[in-house]
Amino acid sequence: MSEQKKVAVIMGSDSDFPTVSGAIKTLNSFGVPFEVHIMSAHRTPEQAAEFSAEARKNGFGVIIAAAGKAAHLAGVLAAHTTLPVIGIPIKSSTLDGLDALLATVQMPKGIPVATVAIDGADNAALLAIQMLALSDETLAQKLEAEKQNMKDGVARKDEAIQAKVEELIKS
Repeated sequence: MSEQKKVAVIMGSDSDFPTVSGAIKTLNSFGVPFEVHIMSAHRTPEQAAEFSAEARKNGFGVIIAAAGKAAHLAGVLAAHTTLPVIGIPIKSSTLDGLDALLATVQMPKGIPVATVAIDGADNAALLAIQMLALSDETLAQKLEAEKQNMKDGVARKDEAIQAKVEELIKS
């Protein structure tokens, strides 16, 4: 069996870390190896381009890119790799992250970036895990178990609310 692919978690600024920490926790909980770096599409574009161009060779399977405001990071990374890139628009300006969302999602033909919700780091990690699970049965099984846990949790909440409704009706 080949070595498990890593996920790169790249943020444009250290101020993105509180949001990105959700992705880090999720990747870690699934046992997915990852690296976390700060790179800027505007201040260190050569570093970002080199990192993404070498990412496949360096054992990565997916890149997650978090950026706010102009949010060009995911696009810069995607322009230099054939790996899937997932963008996390960060709420960091007076436009409540809408500027970052639009900058991340509006990519030109040929440079796709999968984009999650504003500050959607947990879902970015889950999407990366789902991508890796296409060729990793162990990860696929962990995802199935997580889906079942969510389903069971909803069922428990439904039972609890039914009891509250009954109690309300009786009072």
